[in-house]
Amino acid sequence: MIPRRPPLLDELNEAFWTGGAAGELRILRCGACGFYLHPPYPQCPVCGSKQVAPSAVSGLGKVHSYTENVHAWVEGATPYTIALVDLPEQEGLRVLSNLRAPDPSDITIGAPVRVYFEQLTDEVWLPLFEVET
Repeated sequence: MIPRRPPLLDELNEAFWTGGAAGELRILRCGACGFYLHPPYPQCPVCGSKQVAPSAVSGLGKVHSYTENVHAWVEGATPYTIALVDLPEQEGLRVLSNLRAPDPSDITIGAPVRVYFEQLTDEVWLPLFEVET
């Protein structure tokens, strides 16, 4: 497990960080035009509406880009993969997260991935991704 500090929860990001308790990846969405906002923002950049609320997405995606971190920032840390994941709900909707795969050679641009959650604190569940095999 990668040593992590829990995020500071606020009104805009709370659903993203706590949705894992229900097994849901939640992204803010505009109630007026349906545009997804990630990272979260209090106002829709498309229509200007402030009617934004969390919405569960499929949790599926594809690897847009990735890198393998091999520098041990903390003693005992093992290499891990950081990926930018394209979500199918909207063109350009991406989540930055850690990625795991049974075999590192399975990680390629365009590889299909699925979200899973790791509980960090009583309230915070980290949305992470794994390559679908």
